Amino acid sequence: MKKLTKKEEVIMNHFWEQGPLFVRELRELYPDPKPHFSTLSTQVRMLEEEGFVDHKAYGPTYQYFAKVTHEEYKQRSLMGIIDKYFNNSYMSAVSALVKEEKITLAQLKELIELIEKGEQK
Repeated sequence: MKKLTKKEEVIMNHFWEQGPLFVRELRELYPDPKPHFSTLSTQVRMLEEEGFVDHKAYGPTYQYFAKVTHEEYKQRSLMGIIDKYFNNSYMSAVSALVKEEKITLAQLKELIELIEKGEQK
């Protein structure tokens, strides 16, 4: 799955938060100056081609909806980063977080305890 651009991510966040939308409804969610209808429509159709959204036809108009959940996208993005930058090693990724002091050893121990408790259930 490809990584979303900033503009695509804004669109997808609207779908994830609001649910199914017509392009005119999507456009109304933007602050002024709002994007042109045709530009937004093109971006949504591109997201559909890439498998992120789908549509339901209502006569000549389409109502679009997210085909990929926000959780699925975050999970796939994380796996892609770990694959690309950490040679598919989750241990290297966690080690880098500890080395960069983004997570403390105490937090890491707490995480291990939570995982162990979950496995016991």
